[in-house]
This record gives sequence, structure tokens and C-alpha cells, in this order.
Amino acid sequence: MNFSSISRFVRLGTAACLFIALGGCALITGDDGRYKPAVLTTYPAGLAVQVGWKVQIGSGSGVGFAPAVVDQAVYGAAANGAVGKYDVSTGNAIWSAKLDVRLTAGVGSDGKTTAVVARDGTVIALDDTGAVKWRSKATSDVSVPPVVGYGVVVVRSGDYRIQAFNAETGDRIWNVQRPGPALALRAPARIALYDGLIITGIPGGKLIAINAVSGDVQWEGIVAAPKGSTDLERVNDVVGLPVLAPPLLCAVAFQGRILCFDLASGGRAVWSKNFSSAVGLTIDRTQAYSPNQSDAVSAFALKDGALNWTQDALRYRKLTSPAVLGNAVAVGDYEGYVHFMAADDGRLLARIAVGGGQINAPLIATPQGVLVNTGDGSLVLIVLK
Repeated sequence: MNFSSISRFVRLGTAACLFIALGGCALITGDDGRYKPAVLTTYPAGLAVQVGWKVQIGSGSGVGFAPAVVDQAVYGAAANGAVGKYDVSTGNAIWSAKLDVRLTAGVGSDGKTTAVVARDGTVIALDDTGAVKWRSKATSDVSVPPVVGYGVVVVRSGDYRIQAFNAETGDRIWNVQRPGPALALRAPARIALYDGLIITGIPGGKLIAINAVSGDVQWEGIVAAPKGSTDLERVNDVVGLPVLAPPLLCAVAFQGRILCFDLASGGRAVWSKNFSSAVGLTIDRTQAYSPNQSDAVSAFALKDGALNWTQDALRYRKLTSPAVLGNAVAVGDYEGYVHFMAADDGRLLARIAVGGGQINAPLIATPQGVLVNTGDGSLVLIVLK
């Protein structure tokens, strides 16, 4: 496939300063106060937001529980095995199910098949009434949300394998693996499905694109090459969701770079900047946004990577991957707040408490508002007043 056709563990140690990937944060131990979460301050409100609706899916959440939006429905899951489909405008339940296992990742859906993953690596597919279609075992545990489409359910397991299962039968139809480094993050990565291609990060700071149907590898690109003399210094996995702004494909790595490839020219790197994120990035028409390891949020120009602004008022608040709502950029934090910043200059516009403790899952932007999977397993839509 020609790329011009694309439309779209570690715990932080006291001396080593490692990264808690599954916590979605950049918290460093120590009692000298340097890494204490920023205290929230008052500022002139520049945006009026409110909770549009809130539903309790189940109990428990995590970085692997980003909701999935298909047409006018949103699919969500909770760690206790609850899965549901809801009207994205009203929050009304369309169906709900309670599985007999605890989950580590979910959900992926194409509107016909919805997939989640149990703690032991069992991939569970449900039909669009909430009934279980099949269960199949991945080769290892899974903490990355599945994706569903083109007749396949795709997961990325902890042994660095990307695996596809037939969406109707659960049969494994292909498997792609790359050698893993001596030390790797349990990174809060996600899988993108664009125009029949599976695109995701693989250990060593690389992106890979795979034909969703056949499993043939179409392309590999380096976001950030490992540096340093120790295994710790060379950890640099791609984090979050690779995002597309045709012809650009952009990604960010921990201890690496933020970078955009030009897919129309075969995957040539257009620009890159030294940068390290723990959670990933998002984009709008003109900029890419990402919190760094210290939770300072930066905006980079899509055309050339120029740094347009940095907002550091939320440092060490364990921010989530961001989402764009209109002219604002939203992030969640460890106390259950969602913060909004101006896309043009990064100034703080608004914040709202959604409850449930730390928000780990990525925020998801929709035409209706921003979806938040809270720490206690609720699903919230935040809307503009």
C-alpha cells in the first residue's frame, strides 16, 4: 500500500528517576519539594464548561480504558468487567454487560463488534447487544485498548506482539513481533487504525504500520533512537496515539522526540524536536499538543515544529493525554480535575472537577464535547455552556 493513500514498570526510583507508565504520570520520589504537584490557582475564566452527563459504567479504571466513539454512540468499560454502549449526546444506556473477569484494557469497537481484554490476556468480543461472541487468548497481558475494524480485532501485548483476531470467530489470523530492548516501559500506548492500516509504537522508539487484513508490514519509522550508555538511559518508547493530519503522521516518545512524518513522500521525517512525554499528544489543524515528563504542556506548529507556547502551571499534576475542544486543549489530572487551555497561547481558561480520583485514561474529543473515563469507572461528557 502506498502511504499517499492514507487518510488518517517501571516505577520512578529515588536515584534512577524512572517513569510510572501505567500511572500516566511523571512523578519523582524525594522530599525536597521540587516535584510537588503544582497548587491550583485562580485566574480569569475564559471558557464556560459543565458536565453534560455522567454515567457509572462499573468500578475501576486505568490508562487502557479510553472510550471508543462510533457514529452517535460511545462504548466504555471498567476494570471490574462492566462494558456498555451509550448515546453520546445524552448518556442514555443502549446496552450494558457485566463480564465475569477483571479487565486491563477496553474498549475497541466498530459498531458491530466490541472488544475488551481480561487480566490474563483473554480478548473478549461482544456483539452489539452486549452478548459475548467469543474469547481468545493473546500471547501475553494487554494494557493497550484494542482496535476493531476491517473484520479484525487487534491487540498489542506485553511481549511486544501485535496480534489480529477474526472479528466474527476469534481465530488468530496474524501476528507481528519485533525484538524488545533490555528495558522497556509499560507505556500508555494506543493503536491507530487509518485507512486499513494498523499504526502503533513498538519498543525502541519506532512506529510500525501493518495491513490490518493481511498482517503485512508496510512501513517502519524511527521517532527517537535510543541514546545513552545504560539500559535505563536508552528507554524511549513511543507513547500515546499516533495521530494523522494528512499528509503528516505525528508521534512522541518518552526520552526522545516529538516528530511528524510526511506519508505522501514515503514516510520522510518533516520535523522533529527533542522532547519527552509520558502520555502522548494530540493535534488540531495547526498545532500538536503534548505534556512533557514534568507535565508542562507545549504546542508545536504542525508545519515546521516551531514551539509556539508552553504552559507550566500544571507541573507534576500527572496529566493525561490531551484532547482538543474547539479553541481549547483539555487535560485531566490526578485529583479528578479537567483543565482547559487556550490553543492560541496556552493560557488557562477553565477547570472542572469530575470526581473519581486520578484520571488515567486519555481524554477523547467528540463534536458533542470531551469524554472522560474517571478513576472510579464513570464516563463523563464535558460540554461548553
